[in-house]
Amino acid sequence: MIGELYEHALAGWARPEVEHADGSRRPLPVEGWLHESPGDKSILDRCEGPTLDIGSGPGRLTVALAERGIPALGIDITPYAVDLARSSGALVMLRDVFDRVPGTGRWTAVLLADGNIGIGGDPAALLRRVAQLLAPQGRAIVELEPPGSPLRREHVRLCHGGSASAWSRGPTSAPITSPTWPTTPVSARSRSGRWTDGGSRPSGARK
Repeated sequence: MIGELYEHALAGWARPEVEHADGSRRPLPVEGWLHESPGDKSILDRCEGPTLDIGSGPGRLTVALAERGIPALGIDITPYAVDLARSSGALVMLRDVFDRVPGTGRWTAVLLADGNIGIGGDPAALLRRVAQLLAPQGRAIVELEPPGSPLRREHVRLCHGGSASAWSRGPTSAPITSPTWPTTPVSARSRSGRWTDGGSRPSGARK
């Protein structure tokens, strides 16, 4: 159901909300995924070579990179999002980041934008996977909450009308550092683009 509601949101057929375990709700920020968002340039300027866009959705960033002449591949697990991205001219695969990914160990940059650090519900495991995907001097570019923000792990689901997805667990807010993450910093930015951190590879990367 979560995939169906997400696809309906991308198509403009529904406006689902994200429901938290405490009953509070917030709109699913679909418009920011479909169109250029504040801070996109900050992300794109950090991509200086072949780039993997994890959780590429409708392909906003993947397309923008290609328009800059930067080789880019998007991967996403939602078929309709992949179709949208391809219709916009993006090179995108229907693929889970934890499955076999082309170019493993050779990507200059890996993007985790739009809250995609929450993929799989385990940021440390995801960053270890990113380390496998990066080239020896590659860089992870991760969108996070501002420094000092608490790490929130909770169950959330999508709701619209009388429909609701199953509850899923994962970080819904993630600061630049967390005791559950690898300690080596990655390049990170806020949506406003007002702060950044260093550009080291995630812990566990090959030397």
